[in-house]
Amino acid sequence: MPRRALIATAAAAALVIAVALSLAIGSRSIDLGTVGEALFAFNPEDPEQLIVRELRVSRTVIAVLAGAALGIAGALMQSLTRNPFADPGLLGINAGASLAVVIAPTLGITGFAAQVPVAFVGAGIAAVIVYAIGARGAAAGAPVRLALAGVAFTALITSITNAVLLTNDATLDQYRLWVAGSLTGRQSEDITTLIPIVLVAIGAGLLFSRQLQAVSLGEDTARALGINITATRVITIIIVTLLAASATAAAGPIVFVGLAVPHVARALVGASLPWLLVVSAFGGATLVLVCDVIGRVVAPPSEIGVGITTAFIGGLIFAIMARRMKVVEL
Repeated sequence: MPRRALIATAAAAALVIAVALSLAIGSRSIDLGTVGEALFAFNPEDPEQLIVRELRVSRTVIAVLAGAALGIAGALMQSLTRNPFADPGLLGINAGASLAVVIAPTLGITGFAAQVPVAFVGAGIAAVIVYAIGARGAAAGAPVRLALAGVAFTALITSITNAVLLTNDATLDQYRLWVAGSLTGRQSEDITTLIPIVLVAIGAGLLFSRQLQAVSLGEDTARALGINITATRVITIIIVTLLAASATAAAGPIVFVGLAVPHVARALVGASLPWLLVVSAFGGATLVLVCDVIGRVVAPPSEIGVGITTAFIGGLIFAIMARRMKVVEL
């Protein structure tokens, strides 16, 4: 088996193990046999099977979708900007979603079910504004202009968000639960809105991966291959926005997944974008699941939000890589 295929298979196997752990481990551990019965021979009278079906399945599926979305979004963003340290937050997505969640209570919008579409809209608007700023002038959509626009806009939106929070204690209480990144209390209806968006965006990312890879080699090379550079950039940003906004809306601003996972994947499978996207999807989903499981058991009976454990573990992994490995150039 080719090396890249072997690595992708190993990443898929790791994801399967992480899914099993997520379904079995929590404040109440459940053996894998009962988990299997809950999935394939459900008995509603069994309380442990009810826990699996009603609580952990939805939570696990959202973790997989959010992690895969962030992994692929990070890989696309790094290829688009030719910056191995870029992540989806560069487009102001997290900042836009955060501001939307903060403003929502003043409009009478409360509760997680209502937060998801609000955060999604906020993230999308932020990405559009950042690209509009970065697309002005002759170097429309150029990586450096895009990065500068993202940093400036994120700083502005973050300051506005903090100003609103300082003047509204009720909003602060609601916001602090979301901003930590959490998968607690996710229901099946939350999955139905997330699945189609993420799957379509993932499919589009794979479909346009070769065009983006040509652009990442340089504009002259891309033009020689007949690639429409502006269209490729716009489509990639739309895909990144859909992926990152969906994940952020559903699970809160989870950091380091879109940064660390593609960087690790690139070190393993090289710069081939289709393989990079596949391994990043498996790796992102696995990282979020493992961090969620750790958050459930590290401080019982309470839970630590997945955003906190992901920041700690992802940051540790990335620090080790930065210390021991050469940065993979794009």
